[in-house]
Amino acid sequence: MNKREETTTKVECPSCGYKAKRVSTSTIGALLDDELAEQYVTDSQSCCATEGAGCASIKEDTGWRFCPSQNCDVVYFTEQGDRQFTKSQLKVSVGVKESSGERPLCYCFGHSVGSIKEELGTKNRSDALDDIRARMKDPGCHCETSNPSGSCCLGSVTKGIAIAQEEMRMHDSTVTLASTTKSSTGRGEVIAKIGTIVSAFMASACCWLPLIMLAIGVSGAGIAATLEMYRPLFIVITFGFLGAAFYFTYRPKIASAEAEHDCCPTESAKAEDCCAPTGKHRFSMMALNKVMLWGVTVLAVAFLFFPSYVGMFLRVGDDAALSESMNQAVFKIEGMTCEGCSNILAESIRAVPGILAVNVNFEAGEATVGAETCCAVPEIEVLEAIKLAGFKGKQLSLKK
Repeated sequence: MNKREETTTKVECPSCGYKAKRVSTSTIGALLDDELAEQYVTDSQSCCATEGAGCASIKEDTGWRFCPSQNCDVVYFTEQGDRQFTKSQLKVSVGVKESSGERPLCYCFGHSVGSIKEELGTKNRSDALDDIRARMKDPGCHCETSNPSGSCCLGSVTKGIAIAQEEMRMHDSTVTLASTTKSSTGRGEVIAKIGTIVSAFMASACCWLPLIMLAIGVSGAGIAATLEMYRPLFIVITFGFLGAAFYFTYRPKIASAEAEHDCCPTESAKAEDCCAPTGKHRFSMMALNKVMLWGVTVLAVAFLFFPSYVGMFLRVGDDAALSESMNQAVFKIEGMTCEGCSNILAESIRAVPGILAVNVNFEAGEATVGAETCCAVPEIEVLEAIKLAGFKGKQLSLKK
């Protein structure tokens, strides 16, 4: 094998198996940590504390290789594999072996993946290659003693530009996805809160809607019974929406780099060059969302239990008007679910001609009807009024 073949033949790294190219001993000597450089480079006779078999100086052409693999900590090794140096033993960071951070590429003129990303963020292009070519002529470069690979950096810079462009695209996609997710979460939270109110509102509609219709002079006959059929469904939907609202509001927020400085275009941008952190704004919005959620919860509970306390505010009979002198009849009522139903029923019976007073007992499920002393209680008409109100009834007793 001639000298050229020995130089270009690739040898596998003993640590990762990557086929590495030969590197000059002057490169290794220039980039080794000062202590190692003094021990191994200035000693032109031996790499050991004492001379012995198998020891050789780095200055001697022992066939050193450079491993650029990112999956390996070894930077330099001999063809025999008996000696090697790792990243921690060098003065400089080996950019091609790193997968994140600044990652220097051109050690003569200061270009790195980070600086290229800054260029892409501001100019949408990188002039690194043109700058290097121009400065290689004046004042010239010194890649052999500056670049860990010991060779021209143009190839590494070309690859670095492609890496920077890809990372910028991935960054933009991540930001877009995060923004979309945040927007979707916000919409979901709003929909859940609105759904909670609407479904709770409808769950109590069997009570308040007929009352409103009666208040404006429109018959609410049959509406209460119809809506009562769907009340359990609306209650389930209400708690479903309420659970979703609590989930969206209290679920753990995933921290990200963009959370601190959303406007930083690149990883290498300094914090002071970015927008002010949005932590206080996020805190105030989260606090407001929680207050709104608990307000929605209270309102939903108020609607859900409306049929249970509405009787406290309604007149459900004419106790004072009922007297022993009246002809009275007691009717058994089926289908009432709340005090609101009692009021609806009383209003319906009160509209029957000849009826002077009505008293509806929701707990007993009975309605006592009073008519003029000269006339009997019109049983058929009262039963029809009960039916029109959406309930079932039958006469239990008659008192003249």
